[in-house]
Amino acid sequence: MSLQQEIIQRLGVKPEIDPAIECRKRVDFLKEHVRNSGTTGLLIAISGGLDSAVATGLCKKATDELTAETGKPYMTLGVFQPYGEQGDIAHSYEVAEAFKLEHRVETNIQEAVDEIALEVEHAMKDIGISRHISRGGKGNVKARTRMVVQYALAFDLNLLVVGTDHASEAITGFYTKWGDGAVDITPLSTLNKRQVGQLGAYLGVPQSVLDKAPTAGLWEGQTDENELGITYADNSDYLEGKVINDEAREKLEKQYVKTHHKRDPIPGI
Repeated sequence: MSLQQEIIQRLGVKPEIDPAIECRKRVDFLKEHVRNSGTTGLLIAISGGLDSAVATGLCKKATDELTAETGKPYMTLGVFQPYGEQGDIAHSYEVAEAFKLEHRVETNIQEAVDEIALEVEHAMKDIGISRHISRGGKGNVKARTRMVVQYALAFDLNLLVVGTDHASEAITGFYTKWGDGAVDITPLSTLNKRQVGQLGAYLGVPQSVLDKAPTAGLWEGQTDENELGITYADNSDYLEGKVINDEAREKLEKQYVKTHHKRDPIPGI
């Protein structure tokens, strides 16, 4: 078995999908886990990007159906989490409107993140290293702070925290360990980025969100493709079993091997 075949098998990506069937399967998956967990709904952080928009659409459909089927109130809580001023936050609100999300809150993480970063800088100074926290380090603090807030809300509201990671992120490890990767349930995990877009079009994600460049939103001007040096077109082709150019294939496989620690259980003895 080639490494490409091994990766595809492990991540569970199909070479092609029917968006209607995949949406139905994922909505049922969410409903089953809400019922089995005894929770009252789902929490989804809406970043303004494609992945969270698709997850929002699936969550809202799942909790609406549960409410209709049981007569009990189930909710999808949308959480907007800017760091200070977020230039594209209008897209988050546009997604909430598109899916008629009644429950939504905005929690600005800037003060908490800046305080943590300051404490890290004090700690480094205490061991003789006088410099600011790195851009990547602070980006990880942002991702992890967002999850701290989400879990605090989820605990008191009895909700499951929904993740937006998918196979195109899993292959490259393009998520923050114990940040956006720390969730209760992942309804997109066996889809590549192209397939997530297909579900988005089917569900009615706003065109402005479907068309925008993917970004983790960890610093100004950051985009996924520029940071990784790999296009999502090549990434998706690879996960569908297609032949891609050698440079892109080598980069993807190198990232996959390098980031095993994000996908594997915590080692112990």
